[in-house]
Amino acid sequence: MLVENALNIYTDGSSFNAPRTGGIGIRFILVDEIGNEQVIDSWHSGYQGATNNQMELKACLTALGEARRRGLCEGIKRIVIHTDSLYVCDNVKRAMFEWPKTRWHTRSGTPVLNTDLWKDLVKAMKATGCWVDFKWVKGHSEDQHNKAVDKMARLSAKAPINAPLTEVSVRRKRTSESVVKGSVVMSGQRLSIRVITCEYLRPQKVWKLKYEVASKASPYFGKVDIIFSADLMKDGHSYYVRVNDDTCNPRVVKVFCELVT
Repeated sequence: MLVENALNIYTDGSSFNAPRTGGIGIRFILVDEIGNEQVIDSWHSGYQGATNNQMELKACLTALGEARRRGLCEGIKRIVIHTDSLYVCDNVKRAMFEWPKTRWHTRSGTPVLNTDLWKDLVKAMKATGCWVDFKWVKGHSEDQHNKAVDKMARLSAKAPINAPLTEVSVRRKRTSESVVKGSVVMSGQRLSIRVITCEYLRPQKVWKLKYEVASKASPYFGKVDIIFSADLMKDGHSYYVRVNDDTCNPRVVKVFCELVT
């Protein structure tokens, strides 16, 4: 799995629920001219309120910054990051070339999540002065290095000393349904919704809301989904709104009023 004539870095991100915490694991591997491996493990404290995708990104950009500080980039032309995150591997080129041109929106028009982390990762890649590749590794495989960083990430998540990477306001949902993206079909209808989580996406100047449908007459009553709004709607509050007609890019078109519940 190791790439010759390169700095090989294994990274992993992990997250736990109730309470939500996240952690990262990093391992540097240097190979000398006769094939001997020198392994350097890097241990880090975890983060409060982190998602798994955030931790996968944070592990990669932290590793690149640390490689520079340790002088591990000196005398090499290539860095290979081994990760089991398809989220990272599938999107890193979009973060480099596509999303900056679309003002950090996806092809469907939805805001790119974790934009600040993606921007920081691209900056960290450029700062190394090396060509940085990402190589996907199957999670929980027999690869000893992948197993090692997985264990490190889990231990990191159990010590969540660092503050959350993003500020998200959260309230308990009243329905027993789990969040399913696209479960509420957007057809320009009016709905009563109760906001569960509220997060401001600064680069796109829009609010990301997790909500539950409160309209008892709606076929989606009790469903939990994600929607974006230019207007602030507070978590734990209910609103009467009109939505757009694009399920791939769900938006609140108009807020008529806040409901008393």
